[in-house]
Amino acid sequence: MNASMPRLLLVTAVIAVVLTASAGASVPAGRYMLASRTVYDAKTRLTWQRTVRSTVLYTWANAKTYCAGAGASLGGSGWRLPTVKELRTIIDYSQVNPSIDSTAFPSTPATLFWSSSPYVGSPSGAWGVAFDYGYVSGYSQFDKAGVPCVR
Repeated sequence: MNASMPRLLLVTAVIAVVLTASAGASVPAGRYMLASRTVYDAKTRLTWQRTVRSTVLYTWANAKTYCAGAGASLGGSGWRLPTVKELRTIIDYSQVNPSIDSTAFPSTPATLFWSSSPYVGSPSGAWGVAFDYGYVSGYSQFDKAGVPCVR
């Protein structure tokens, strides 16, 4: 038996463990309760729109209007654009393109999503989350982005 064989097996085992660990989402089991159009987050007690319209992008003002009227398609009232703090709670940094639990939020595009939080440093800015890698940054309110509604 070759002396390097045990080392090769150890390296192969470590690679397999790393790949297995990074392939799964870091969201704890039982955190999300799924319905056809919504996701209830047991940790934050927020209900999220489950699928977002990937082909329709909105300015910040239009995003707030869209969520305020989402009750007809999502059921119930009280839908709104989430704060940046709320939006950050669904980022899954163990995933990329998109950085979100794809079982709970299927077909989420790896794009920018608006929050309702204004960007304090700029009167025409607002916070957004880019779900390609989970970046949080300020953007012009006139940019176009996706809309995840919450209540």
